[in-house]
Amino acid sequence: MNGITYVRGDATSPRGKGVKIIAHVCNDLGGWGRGFVVAVSRRWPEPEAAYRRWHRERARNDFGLGAAQLVRVEPYVWVANLVGQRGMRTGRSSGAPVRYEAIDAALGLLADRAIELEASVHMPRIGCGLAGGRWDRVEPLVVGRLVDRGIPVTVYDFGA
Repeated sequence: MNGITYVRGDATSPRGKGVKIIAHVCNDLGGWGRGFVVAVSRRWPEPEAAYRRWHRERARNDFGLGAAQLVRVEPYVWVANLVGQRGMRTGRSSGAPVRYEAIDAALGLLADRAIELEASVHMPRIGCGLAGGRWDRVEPLVVGRLVDRGIPVTVYDFGA
């Protein structure tokens, strides 16, 4: 066992008590509107608005690959926008836009905040949807950055 709890369900409805951070991967273009972010926006408008503002003002902030932005959406729930995808996949694209080193860096920033907030982390299989990544490459990053620091992690597989 690697310390990650796997469940069937919706990561936008995190289980358990205490402070919870819902993590997902974003692109570095400021685009929001496909994949898991649709479910996030259906529940809360704040993460999308914050992400778009963060991108728009990127000349004056830390927006870029490997960055992390936490947005509070409920008294005990935060959403972590993790920039771990270079561009977006298009019909002309070759290769996956996932950037494992950026996901790793963003997870490190997320871990620091999770420890500060005494929070658990909840996520779909980040980087493995539209970003085109493989969970066998992402999972060790989640274990190394979060689980190994004592942060409880739950991964949600939607459906079934």
